[in-house]
Amino acid sequence: MTPDTQLPIRLGVAGLGRGFMLTLPSLMADERIALVAAAAPRAGSRQAFIDAFGGRAYDTVEALCADPEVEAVYVATPHEMHADHVAMAVAAGKHVLVEKPIATDLAAAQAMVAAAEAAGVHLIVGPSHSFDAPVDLARALLADGGHGEVRMLQAFNYTDFLVRPRRPEELDTARGGGVVFSQAVHQVDVARSLLPSAARSVEAVTGAWDPGRPTEGAYAAILRCQDGSFATLAYSGYGFFDSDEWMGWTSELGSPKDPGAFHKARQQMAEYASPQAEQAAKRSRTFGGAANRNLPPAHEHFGPVIVSCTAGALRLTPTGVWSYTAEGARFVECPMRLAPRTGVVDALHGAMRRGVPPRQNGRWGLASLEICLAMLDSARRGGAVQLRHQTL
Repeated sequence: MTPDTQLPIRLGVAGLGRGFMLTLPSLMADERIALVAAAAPRAGSRQAFIDAFGGRAYDTVEALCADPEVEAVYVATPHEMHADHVAMAVAAGKHVLVEKPIATDLAAAQAMVAAAEAAGVHLIVGPSHSFDAPVDLARALLADGGHGEVRMLQAFNYTDFLVRPRRPEELDTARGGGVVFSQAVHQVDVARSLLPSAARSVEAVTGAWDPGRPTEGAYAAILRCQDGSFATLAYSGYGFFDSDEWMGWTSELGSPKDPGAFHKARQQMAEYASPQAEQAAKRSRTFGGAANRNLPPAHEHFGPVIVSCTAGALRLTPTGVWSYTAEGARFVECPMRLAPRTGVVDALHGAMRRGVPPRQNGRWGLASLEICLAMLDSARRGGAVQLRHQTL
């Protein structure tokens, strides 16, 4: 039977934390999505979901996956739980959208991919910034051939990620914490979207400079591809310099940013009287009240990205892409979508309703995870790490 392309996807959400909150405005704006159920450990979050959307709310992900009304599950739980929760959804015959990274170890990710393929359900990994509209525009500009062959990509980002309120597992690398698992996957996904061939090796160093936040807060990596092209990726989440200064003071989420507010996160961290106070601050950023319907005036981004080619270069911005060739510079505006993460819904809806295979599928997520794990391995042991599970 051919799916009804006009029928909204009945989506269940596993986890009502910060990841869900960031995607929620895009889900609410899109008529292709109907939020019908959720699972969360806190009763207050479950009741808030029912108050906002109706439907049902469960205290376990297993119960959510057993709901016959749920067609697809958005797994937005902590990184270390992804493998178990995806397995539950796949076993129940649900399609899955899982937050990046797909998992925290390669064997688990491989098992997730194999299970989804055996069950005949779609596994999509995201949102990540590879879904951003300016990335898609840059892909199109590169595909038209006017800039020649892609030879080098540079991506860097300086934020206050590590000094925002964090749960204990977010500061424990073994449990999927730190900026490599949480942030590098964005840059890896963007680089893989724009580079012309699959990666073959990665070499990286990491920095963990705050004893009170005992995980990676910074990294630099070089990603080498099969065809000789390469990418350099750099990130710091220590909250001293803000690279949004070079993005027109547009935040990662596409909203205007107050240049003087950047140091507030570090100042607020110093004011937490106890770990319990920090956890309370973290909970305040999760779902539990009126749903946010505000949509930003610009596209989401993950810091400056420059693509160097044999006949030109591209620079991505929150509103479009600058093109540089021998004829000069021109700006190609990127029209706003319905919502910032409409690309994610496009992938889910395309897969489920129109039979269009998603680019950021399980094997894509597995390849990006392999690079992140290789970055950590390279930083520990020194030298380049060869990659074996890459795909375009």
